[in-house]
Amino acid sequence: MRITVHLSTFDRLNPCAYAILWLDRERKQWSRESHFGLDLPSWGTLQVHDGTTQICTQRGGVPLFVLEGLDLEDSDGPFEGETGGAQWCAGRRHSAGHWYVQCIDEDTIQPESGMFADDGPSPYSAASA
Repeated sequence: MRITVHLSTFDRLNPCAYAILWLDRERKQWSRESHFGLDLPSWGTLQVHDGTTQICTQRGGVPLFVLEGLDLEDSDGPFEGETGGAQWCAGRRHSAGHWYVQCIDEDTIQPESGMFADDGPSPYSAASA
């Protein structure tokens, strides 16, 4: 399952800051589709703790974002249009923002090329969206 999440309203960082991420629920990885005003790598890992999803770098560790209320381990969710608070945790300036689920794709798609560098081809690719 691929979940497209839109992150926005990080006004303390940049009034136009946003990111659109694809979350791969099964692989516990994310990839960047689009962004502005936020310094993000092209992909990383996901960690789920106590009903929150943490957007981390490829090596894990301290999260870049914490998505409050987005529980990827909940069998009933997420659902399109679901929203919640987001915390930008990277760097010296922390900032509050919001997330919302833009799209959920239940289909497995064979990639044209791999998206994640650590273990070969991903079941998703930007070309297939």
